[in-house]
Amino acid sequence: MIKIPYDDLVQKIVENSSISKEEIETKIKKKMDQLSGLISKEGAAHIIANELNIKLNAQFSGRIQIKNVLQGLRDVEVLGKVLRKYDLKEFQVGERKGKVANLLIGDETGTIRLVMWGHVAEKVNEIKENDIVKVKSAYSRENNGNMEIHMNERSELEINPKGETVEVSNQPIKTEFKRKNIADLKENETNIELLGTLVDMFDPKFFSVCSQCNKSVKENACQAHPNADIKFSYVLNAFLDDGTDNLRAVFFRDQALALTSMKDEDMLKIRDEPESFADVKKNMLGSLVKVTGRVVKNQMFERLEFMASGVNINPDPKEELAKLKNDV
Repeated sequence: MIKIPYDDLVQKIVENSSISKEEIETKIKKKMDQLSGLISKEGAAHIIANELNIKLNAQFSGRIQIKNVLQGLRDVEVLGKVLRKYDLKEFQVGERKGKVANLLIGDETGTIRLVMWGHVAEKVNEIKENDIVKVKSAYSRENNGNMEIHMNERSELEINPKGETVEVSNQPIKTEFKRKNIADLKENETNIELLGTLVDMFDPKFFSVCSQCNKSVKENACQAHPNADIKFSYVLNAFLDDGTDNLRAVFFRDQALALTSMKDEDMLKIRDEPESFADVKKNMLGSLVKVTGRVVKNQMFERLEFMASGVNINPDPKEELAKLKNDV
């Protein structure tokens, strides 16, 4: 069932009837009294809408603005501009293998994460930031308090559709992160913030990627872009301890550079001179850092790990003390 907020339900009834908001709320209260409190006010609003021949669900199908995306929608069409693009990922759960890719898209009303599964996910390699995408036959779901649009094998994705334009608010994209203790982390939590001390760090690992799509490649060739140059990227692993517990944090290229305050060319030199990383590690251990990201489960070792998306190596002591007081 589509979970439409009560105020939105009332507003939709007002817009599709000649009845005032006050009259509608009176009808809702009477309906709740008739059913002896065995129904929520949202449920009563649905009944009133049905009695008035107003199809609320029809208000949330077809093309809708991002601000109107609610949990439980089916057969949704959304038009948005690509604000951020994330790499295609391959996964395996038991015998099942799959692919997933994510985009952050926006229109004049807001932003939302677009999650693409299966063969649709492969289209992420054709998409660039600032492209316009038209999404059809998608569905919505809530993930840790955030609304998302999901695409499956039946969904359609059109890149830069002819005649379509999207205006995006000039307001910066702001993600709210929730500060948590390491001991309280749970699998698949997103938009998490940790404050901890670096207690161990491992040499960076280097791997080949396609210069065009940045996807990891094997045998020095990208299947999607066989003529593209191959370059090296890297990942850095470290252990964070916040006094409640410790865990491995994973820092890919940009995050690794932010953590170590290094330049890309200097990090790449370590591939040929691995012993030079010893001084970097010595200077970093014992440092207090703030990282944001998501929690994943390492299936091989049956443990939680943290995938960093942001790094602050100079957290403000006053700000952190204020947060600590608010949590007490």
